[in-house]
Amino acid sequence: MIRKVARRIVEELGFETAEAENGEEALARCRAAMPDLVLLDWNMPVMSGIEFVTRLRALPAQRPPRVVFCTSNSDTVDVHKGIEAGADEYVIKPFDRATLQAKLHAIGLN
Repeated sequence: MIRKVARRIVEELGFETAEAENGEEALARCRAAMPDLVLLDWNMPVMSGIEFVTRLRALPAQRPPRVVFCTSNSDTVDVHKGIEAGADEYVIKPFDRATLQAKLHAIGLN
């Protein structure tokens, strides 16, 4: 449900979207065509969001994508872990359009 909401929000903000069922599929999509923005959850099938963002940041890219964790992990320690792993921003679920838009604006998108 959150994925559908996030997709609708970013499409309304003018982004083209693609979804992945798990972290491995998402990483393969990024290898094939690096996006401008990645929204991801901490708890994903196949690999965690932390593992995904760490592996994503290790990929060569002319313009590395902006990465935003969209997760229910709200502990301060988790926020710091996510940012230290390579995320640019962190939004706690559930979120609305205004919250996500503000986070994207803060990292230079939209």
